[in-house]
Amino acid sequence: MTTARLNPITTPRHELRAEKARRNREAALSAFTAKKAEIDEMLARLARLSDDHFNCAPDEVGWAMVGTLEHYASLLKRITDSAFGEGEYAR
Repeated sequence: MTTARLNPITTPRHELRAEKARRNREAALSAFTAKKAEIDEMLARLARLSDDHFNCAPDEVGWAMVGTLEHYASLLKRITDSAFGEGEYAR
């Protein structure tokens, strides 16, 4: 949504500040929505990979794959701990 900018010479300061704040909120909402979509896509990809057993057939499972999953789990734990205020992020 493009709106005409207010004239800084003829517009009262409080209106200029309010308009700047409104544009800032719109930009933040747009950035938030884009980042959320990016996260949603990553989560969907991870869910599909998990549904496919991380592309590992039962006869191919070995300690290397266990280590890979342990690494993935530790990274996800950091994220969930941060998101939910748990672990090292507990308040």
